[in-house]
Amino acid sequence: MFEKYILLCLASLRMHTFHVIYEVANFLVLHHAAMKYYPARQRLTLPLQPGKSGKPVVLNAKASLSEYCEKGSGSLTVVFKDLGPQVYYSTLFFWEYLGPLIIYPMFYYLPVYKYFGYEGERVIHPVQTYAMYYWCFHYFKRIMETFFVHRFSHATSPLSNVFRNCAYYWTFGAYIAYYCNHPLYTPVSELQMKIGFGFGILCQIANFYCHILLRNLRSPSGSGGYQIPRGFLFNIVTCANYTTEIYQWLGFNIATQTVAGYVFLVVAASIMTNWALGKHRRLKKLFDGKDGRPKYPRRWVILPPFL
Repeated sequence: MFEKYILLCLASLRMHTFHVIYEVANFLVLHHAAMKYYPARQRLTLPLQPGKSGKPVVLNAKASLSEYCEKGSGSLTVVFKDLGPQVYYSTLFFWEYLGPLIIYPMFYYLPVYKYFGYEGERVIHPVQTYAMYYWCFHYFKRIMETFFVHRFSHATSPLSNVFRNCAYYWTFGAYIAYYCNHPLYTPVSELQMKIGFGFGILCQIANFYCHILLRNLRSPSGSGGYQIPRGFLFNIVTCANYTTEIYQWLGFNIATQTVAGYVFLVVAASIMTNWALGKHRRLKKLFDGKDGRPKYPRRWVILPPFL
């Protein structure tokens, strides 16, 4: 990882021409030693003081340089770190969701099981058809939300996350599709199927509404900082979007009953619970009720009535 200190001197680099941090980032792009380090790839921070630990202060790209300079100081030392190749979050989400959307119907429509040694005629049960529609609706919804609903606080993500996330979603997509569409699949009762899919569809609709509420917390540029989510399920759960995401997969598994589906549910719930705990702690720390700040209300974190 390329990392070095850059001493930005007001006199030698004519820093009076740099009004905001973003202009410094653009200057580094034009510098001969940093041609490939476009602004989204850079992280500019203040150096940690000797003897102090913790995370360094990340410079806000829209902030004025004067906000970080000490009074009377003619220079500012900034730590430059290369974050590696970046992609837009919309690109990342599109590719990770596109895989499951394509892979699952392949197991439903195509004669893939003959390559696994099953030569007999395959009987498709109604629950398998509904599961395919449910699955495709979910990932189509996720792609549409990516482009038309979500507002991202950070514009880009490391390119390596594309390969990691695609491996996760595409592998689980194939794993679940294989067993849900298998010729030897045994369907659940019709009542259980209706309960599972009915509950899951309600959770998908609730999940979409949660995303709309989160969207309204940010400006179109993605700025807005941390705010207390309010309304609908957010009045009782910090991360209601994760809650509805987990419960919609619970509905899917009630209706389909496969080990693969439950493995995915447990893994996904574990990941989202970790995210939710981190967000809950941040919100409680930011909104502590001191110095005029509002106090974060008492809420469940992610999985009422358990957590």
